[in-house]
Amino acid sequence: MFCIQSLPILATTNLEQMSLGELMNINIIGASKYEQKQQQAAAAVSIITRKDIRTYGWRTLNQALASLPGIHPTYDYQYEYLGSRGFGLPGDFNTRVLITVNGNRINDATYDQGPTGRDFPLDIDLIERIEFIPGPGSAVYGQNAMLGVVNIVTRKGADIKGAELSASYQTAEIMPQERVTLGKQFDNGTDALISFSGLQSRGADRFFEFGDAGVSGIAHRLDDENVKQMFARASHGPLSFDFIYGNRHKGDPTGMFFSDPLVAGQFQRDQRLNTQIQYNDNFANNTLNVLGRAFLGQYRYDNPMIYGGDRTLSTGPSDWHGVELRLLSTALTDHKLMAGFEYQNNTSIKQTFQNFSSPDENVTIKSAVMRIGVYLQDEWRITDTLSATVGLRYDHNHWIGSRLSPRGALIWQATPKATFKALYGRAHRSPNSYERDYGDNISQVANPGLHSESVDTAELVADYLAQPTLNLRANVYAWDIYNLIALGIDPLSGLSQYQQNSKKVVARGAELSLDKTWDWGARLRGSFGIQNAEQQNSHLPNSPYYLGKLNFSLPIPLITGLRAGSELQYYGKRKTLDGSNTDSYVLANLNLVTNVPQVKGLEASLSIYNLFNENYLHPAADTNWQNTFWQPGRTIRFRLDYRF
Repeated sequence: MFCIQSLPILATTNLEQMSLGELMNINIIGASKYEQKQQQAAAAVSIITRKDIRTYGWRTLNQALASLPGIHPTYDYQYEYLGSRGFGLPGDFNTRVLITVNGNRINDATYDQGPTGRDFPLDIDLIERIEFIPGPGSAVYGQNAMLGVVNIVTRKGADIKGAELSASYQTAEIMPQERVTLGKQFDNGTDALISFSGLQSRGADRFFEFGDAGVSGIAHRLDDENVKQMFARASHGPLSFDFIYGNRHKGDPTGMFFSDPLVAGQFQRDQRLNTQIQYNDNFANNTLNVLGRAFLGQYRYDNPMIYGGDRTLSTGPSDWHGVELRLLSTALTDHKLMAGFEYQNNTSIKQTFQNFSSPDENVTIKSAVMRIGVYLQDEWRITDTLSATVGLRYDHNHWIGSRLSPRGALIWQATPKATFKALYGRAHRSPNSYERDYGDNISQVANPGLHSESVDTAELVADYLAQPTLNLRANVYAWDIYNLIALGIDPLSGLSQYQQNSKKVVARGAELSLDKTWDWGARLRGSFGIQNAEQQNSHLPNSPYYLGKLNFSLPIPLITGLRAGSELQYYGKRKTLDGSNTDSYVLANLNLVTNVPQVKGLEASLSIYNLFNENYLHPAADTNWQNTFWQPGRTIRFRLDYRF
């Protein structure tokens, strides 16, 4: 019989001392909303630990995820985007990837954006581990979990044991960054953590061309950025509380949405607040686990722009709240039965456009939508070496009606070293309010007739622990997206409009990866993927055929405590919106980190990003003047961390 256990998240010191075999056995939560071993999860799960973040000097969630198989990032000097297994349409706001922090949805209610850049409201140094579950997750999570789920597990007060101070300075953008974190586990068992972070960037002066505008030049001091973040977490017994706040102001050097080129005062501001209170406890001799949570979220968006010298302001605030109840039973021998109910009420979604010179063009659009979901899952241990997972979720909202999202998995532990998984899943996404409702009749018209899009995915995964220090993985997958929602042209007005495409998107791919450790402290993690995503026999834009990743870390001999983390990433050519292709490129990063022996608790690191100053391009969206964007060159960051 399975036994439910509420296992504590492993402390960082333990993670740093674990063997590869032990790392493979870290419990994950994001695949099924309860703790399970990676071999038992109905997905090809990847884990990034806090040690990995420290070793490689990653600055954003997107940079950490970019080290994984099947992931390709895109940056347009406003946001960082996450492409997964060949899909990453330019201008798509990560709407098909679900981001959660301690199980709480971070995607907003206006644009359904999954933030992964500096608009992600949590400081990356407060992450204990990142769980990436590729493929459909709607059978458990419902809306947005089409191409993957990213679940963030945060640090606790017991991990801090006092205070942490962090300060860094980065060249090129002229960017200082600071963090103050306090945390402790008290004698009565209460665990508490509070943290404040800030970032100020003047930005780099870069040359941009503005296409049909016939304008080009250096965007001088238009690439500024300012970020403020706060995180608080407390737990006592079965109760826990999270509070996340992020406020990001990003200057616009690109003239996004075809605003006036090279004009100061244009920016994007994203402000996020997410909080939840959660109860998690065991009953009936540890055969019944009950999880209940109540959550609340707010998103505020401001985008001042200038058109023909006229000042305008676009906004997109939204508010939501909800509850979830999940029951997990092991009372039935060899079965782990889960049942859950989730309710989210997007009570207020408001989109406005204001032209200060022509008030008759002002637009205010209000909407609201309530979503309910009911899900069931059975993890059945058929024999000691064979198990099956079957799940189904029912979702309903009045925009799209009712949707069913099934999942199925057969997992065979062929030998103690070899695990095989056959996976199937279907996921869906409802149009968001921006796609469905926004229309200013100047640049875009609404389309309230949009219905949901869906994806069917099949995958085979083979894991082989060849040695206690070497794990090999191979997987092949196929997915089809139906009724894709994408920006098009309204035939009546000639303006932009989000439309349903009746031609399905088809993708086929394969990935090979390895993870190797050595007794003397080195670790190698690498992957290579081939992926082909097409629609009507035409390759999708911003979709590289080939991806290669290599991460290698090792202690530096003769210098006590010094560790180097090096990273190589290969990205194949990508199709742009005008039909041309960007060149393939190799990106190299290097991070050196060491304890300072003269000062107890002091750690110093030196990071060099784009080590060889590679010139490379990312495709732009059809809301940009540009067809491609040159990416940042070599950047150096120096950082100090002090713990006491």
